[in-house]
Amino acid sequence: MRALRTRVAAFGRAFANPDIRRIQLAHGGSLIGTWSYAIALFVYAYDVGGARAVGLVAAVRWIPAAVASPFAGLLGDRYPRARVMLVADVVRVGAMLGSAATIALGGPAALVYALAALTSVTATAFGPAKRALLPSLARTPDELTAANVASSTMDSVAVLVGPALGGLVLAATSVEVVFLFNAVALAWSAALVLRLRGGRERPAGASRAGGARAIAAELGEGLSLAVRRPAIGLIILLNGAQTLLFGALMVFVVVLALELLDLGDAGVGFLNSALGIGGLLGSVAAVALIGRARLAPPLVLGLAFWGLPLAFLGVWPHAWAALLLFPVIGVANTLFDVASLTLLQRLADESVLGRVFGVLEGLSFLGIAIGGLGAPVLIDALGARAALVVAGLLLPAVALLSWRGLAQAEKGATAPGRALDLLRALPMFAPLPAQTIERLAAELRPVPLAAGQTLFRQGDPGDRFYVVAAGEVEVRADGRPTARLGPGECLGEIALLRDVPRTATVAATSDAELYALERDEFVRAVTGHPESARAADAVVAERLSPLRAAGT
Repeated sequence: MRALRTRVAAFGRAFANPDIRRIQLAHGGSLIGTWSYAIALFVYAYDVGGARAVGLVAAVRWIPAAVASPFAGLLGDRYPRARVMLVADVVRVGAMLGSAATIALGGPAALVYALAALTSVTATAFGPAKRALLPSLARTPDELTAANVASSTMDSVAVLVGPALGGLVLAATSVEVVFLFNAVALAWSAALVLRLRGGRERPAGASRAGGARAIAAELGEGLSLAVRRPAIGLIILLNGAQTLLFGALMVFVVVLALELLDLGDAGVGFLNSALGIGGLLGSVAAVALIGRARLAPPLVLGLAFWGLPLAFLGVWPHAWAALLLFPVIGVANTLFDVASLTLLQRLADESVLGRVFGVLEGLSFLGIAIGGLGAPVLIDALGARAALVVAGLLLPAVALLSWRGLAQAEKGATAPGRALDLLRALPMFAPLPAQTIERLAAELRPVPLAAGQTLFRQGDPGDRFYVVAAGEVEVRADGRPTARLGPGECLGEIALLRDVPRTATVAATSDAELYALERDEFVRAVTGHPESARAADAVVAERLSPLRAAGT
């Protein structure tokens, strides 16, 4: 019960953070409008050109988005992320107004479809920028997980409310009015993004280089990161597998409702609503992930239970079973989303997060398209029930095969609590995003020192930054003692930041335990954030003053 109260409190703190609250409300508003718009767009396409036109619209929305996502993700790593989100909203508002005007004036359907493609492509810049911005807005790792739970909750609310609202507005008015409703929802999102205090500066380490070659190199860095860091690549591929089944599920829902369960047209809506209800229940369950160091188990369970209900329905297709099992898929989807996104944010450097999420989103769109196109082929080849079993067992098999790799990855992503607390308390690290501090803490290595043992000598090359965890060390410059440092204090930063040899000798005055951070990790983190760099310069100036006095 105490643990639950702690997690709920973290969720409350996340929403008490004004920027996180604004970004979640912006995300939710735009998603509800987008789902409503999608319903109206498909109805418009069907009225204009029948089922083929609906298929064309689906292809127009997903395929260009899949191609554009890696490029759109790069925008969030080169420019202020709040500005990228704002521009994406404003462009989509213009596209909605243009579409509504085209339909009202009897304009060509091709223009409406072209604006639909523009809307989908532009949306690919919003999502990666938003996910990459969240870690810098969160004040603690628990708050970041809570923010991801809130995002997944908004997704579930949108799936539940958006289509129903779009259908109601469409029944009462017309397609162009639904488009205008989406324009209002996107304008609401833009207004909230405009009020964000964070995300107005360029991301730490953002490139200013222009030209096709520089952009291609940066895109390649995002893609190659998935290869260089197998854990990141594995999570992206698992998301691709999950969206592949999601694309197939859109076809299976229709087949289940109309052919296997005999629920009629209304059954398609009932099953989709059951997914949305499950997503909301999953959001409650996902609160348990807040403060959890190990996210691989819920990620794997979420992936497995995404598919198992479908396999069960293939073996035993009954209406009541479907209405009970579809919420299970919704719960599994939420657990998987929260765990995988949080783990990616822990593993990837803040400077490339936009590109990482761009690659993930592109693969997701591609997975949906392939799944939607492949499901009918599988049904024709095996029959509806066998196709459900085969597709449903895909994700449990993938989950089982990926378990060891994910568990291994978490060892490098989970920071020891003691080391994390030490870094958070240091002024030069305090301004860094929560996930950056967590990653640095995971890189710390314990260095035990016996009383009288020397850590390094004056004139030695600087290779590490140190934090004292226990005991005491003495600093001596030119043979004279200048300081004694105890638990929670740091040393070694001067040589690293000024690129000079060690300016003093450090030895333990009692048995001591220190944590060491390698030079490159320390310099990249501290110098890549303006406030952190200023705090580090202040520490260096304070330390150099007694050293200069010792030399006079």
